[in-house]
Amino acid sequence: MFRFLLFLIVFVTPFQSQSQTDLSYYISQNVNLNPNIPTPESVIGHQVGEWHITHDKLVEYMKALAKSSDRITLKDRGQTFENRPLLLLTITSPENHKNIEAIQTAHIEATDAKSANAAHRPIVVYQGFSIHGNEPSGTNAALLVAYYLAAAEGKAINDLLEHTVILFDPALNPDGLQRFAYWANTNKNINLNPDPNDREYSEIWPGGRTNHYWFDMNRDWLPVQLPESRARIETFHNWMPNILTDHHEMGTNASFFFQPGVPSRTHPLTPQLNQELTKNIATYHAKAFDKIGSLYYSEESFDDFYYGKGSTFPDINGGIGILFEQASSRGHIQESDNGLLTFPFTIKNQYTAALSTLEAAHSMRQEILEYQHQFYKNVKEEAAKEGKKAIVFGDEKDAAKTFHLAEILKRHRITFHEVKSDFSKDGKNYKKGYSYVVPKNQKNPRLINAMFETRTTFKDSLFYDVSAWTFPLAFNVDYTETTTAHAGTVVTDLKHQQGGVSQQSEYAYLFEWHEYYAPQLLNSILNKGLRAKVALKRFKANGKSYDYGTIMVPAKNQDFTPSEIYSFLKDKAEESHIQINAVATGLNEGIDLGSRNFRTLELPKIALLVGDGITSYDAGEIWHLFDTRYNIVATKLDTKNFSRADLSRYNTIIMVNSNGGLSENNTKKLHSWIRNGGTLVAYKNALKWLNSKKIMTIDFKKNKLIAKNISFEARRNFRGAQVIGGAIFEAELDRSHPINFGYKNNTLALFRNSTLFINEDKNSYNNPIQYTKNPLLSGYISEENLDSISKTVPFKIGKIGRGKIIGFTDNTNFRAFWYGTNKLLMNAIFFREEM
Repeated sequence: MFRFLLFLIVFVTPFQSQSQTDLSYYISQNVNLNPNIPTPESVIGHQVGEWHITHDKLVEYMKALAKSSDRITLKDRGQTFENRPLLLLTITSPENHKNIEAIQTAHIEATDAKSANAAHRPIVVYQGFSIHGNEPSGTNAALLVAYYLAAAEGKAINDLLEHTVILFDPALNPDGLQRFAYWANTNKNINLNPDPNDREYSEIWPGGRTNHYWFDMNRDWLPVQLPESRARIETFHNWMPNILTDHHEMGTNASFFFQPGVPSRTHPLTPQLNQELTKNIATYHAKAFDKIGSLYYSEESFDDFYYGKGSTFPDINGGIGILFEQASSRGHIQESDNGLLTFPFTIKNQYTAALSTLEAAHSMRQEILEYQHQFYKNVKEEAAKEGKKAIVFGDEKDAAKTFHLAEILKRHRITFHEVKSDFSKDGKNYKKGYSYVVPKNQKNPRLINAMFETRTTFKDSLFYDVSAWTFPLAFNVDYTETTTAHAGTVVTDLKHQQGGVSQQSEYAYLFEWHEYYAPQLLNSILNKGLRAKVALKRFKANGKSYDYGTIMVPAKNQDFTPSEIYSFLKDKAEESHIQINAVATGLNEGIDLGSRNFRTLELPKIALLVGDGITSYDAGEIWHLFDTRYNIVATKLDTKNFSRADLSRYNTIIMVNSNGGLSENNTKKLHSWIRNGGTLVAYKNALKWLNSKKIMTIDFKKNKLIAKNISFEARRNFRGAQVIGGAIFEAELDRSHPINFGYKNNTLALFRNSTLFINEDKNSYNNPIQYTKNPLLSGYISEENLDSISKTVPFKIGKIGRGKIIGFTDNTNFRAFWYGTNKLLMNAIFFREEM
């Protein structure tokens, strides 16, 4: 109480002034402002910082600026999942706007030319705000930055705009921003309350950080799986900005961070000069913050390693990425270790950093333009040394999965070719239409290396994000080094393979389970009310070999005529890009179609647990997978409603990483549902919870870590080095087990970001997925954990009464781009009765 009263006494004056903030609080009194440019208040109806800006009001203000200023043009680049526009403002001098296409062309040509004159070319700066929706000071500051750039008058602003093209992205995450603004505004008091215990500062699940499907979009710059990312990546490659800024927030008790990050945690493919320029730019931030008296720090945390973040992605593309992290008020005002932290103050700091960036860009223009030119000149020399070297990737059984990896390359303007003709290398087959060749001798081989390389040695043992993201491993496609001798025509019009049905049958239809969209097709079939069966063994029909997991649809004894079935299957096969084969007899080599080794399948009726206690990222990835790729309807069952839910409606419940989130009575209810025949699919810490509740007995491997010769100062780094932040490991597969149906190889790359290890079962057939003796494929893991993971199992089945629990130690659906293990979840759902 004494501390709270002290805050009120000491900070009452700034609190009162900042709660009634006008433009003078943010913008220097020495700046002349054009009265014909609308202020934010005149359009949005309140002072900046008085309320949290909602996205609709933000859009209206940006439209008003573009309409009133000849320095600004506005482009709508598409929509979010919730149909909000993805705006981009281009801000520069009126004269530059008249020649904007020529400026853009010259800028791109400078990355291709042997020499380039930077004397008169504008520098290009991409400014992006609040990719995390509940880090709102960035987007709220964007109102002020855009206003200043439109309204400020005088030689300084004219000179800046003459030599700078600003690509202005005021809301990188419109859906998350809107969700958080609603929360903060609806819980705001007239008499602002800085008590951290107030409801205003504690969002309900899942919070406003993420987009519609609960993705952290600041991890998607490289995978490009979301519409927001696709819009900005297209802008990025259209312009190749020299500087890209990414405005974030961090804990309330912090101050302000700007890059560089920890020097030893920079990716080796990033040039040293990039970090030196970043450090030089930082001096402009320091000067600006010194002037207004704001605390800050640099080089003590965060990193430049994972290229999927906004502040790091430019570094592999000849630009300079800069992360800003502002201590967050999380609402309108909150107590902090640095005094009362007001929302307007957080906005002012972001505004200050945005303008100091532009000052640095303007002052260092020629130096930074020359850096970008030299970057591409250097990588061209590296590319030339590669000669005819290339990478081939593909999956002879899965064209769709291969297509989606090629789709990412296309979005990043990486050139790739059809395979000229089928060939084999290192025991793998590369089939035309199912494989592509990527020449290394092209514009940016470093970007190719960043996507395809495996790396297991590092300068540092601490990572802010994942330490590995090798794309062919993530997609579970075969890949190897080759030459352009196998390259056919350049792919300019990337298309899916065409699906269809070979002909109408009066007997049955067959399709293999290898293709990525096979679960979509099977779900459509079962949802239609057609009977379908799965093959538990391999067989040969009409001279074609069929693998484990082949799906059979009888043409007779169904509720539809054979012609109706044919017509339906034809439509769905085309939609799913899958070839279905008609057969006229049930007599095969191996099992016949009437064999007991064909098991009838049941339509999944799925509940996905969400809400308190559940990791929203992991839940969102499954929701997105079902909803956008497989057209599977799953009920999002909130843990708070579990007690009154009729669980008999579902045959499958999915519990992602969680601490359970269920009361004792609800735990008993779940246990009873499983015992009566339900299947629970559980991930990560949900397994520890199940074990603690004695619902499933799991033999976890314990690793006793003892610190020796570790100082007090180094204790956190010692513990941090034991974290598996995200690495890739090899597992051996028993392909006869239903959990592995649809996989053609005997090994599989698995993503892991936990230290949850399960000892192998004494019966080998209960270990259908098992890590190899030396499983590390790419990424960082400590020696202690590498020893612990050897020969453990990431998959476990427990049987309870008539039901079962199917458990995974790690996320099989990581960030929507880990296509290679999506099928493990689908197998757990569709073939649950066969396990």
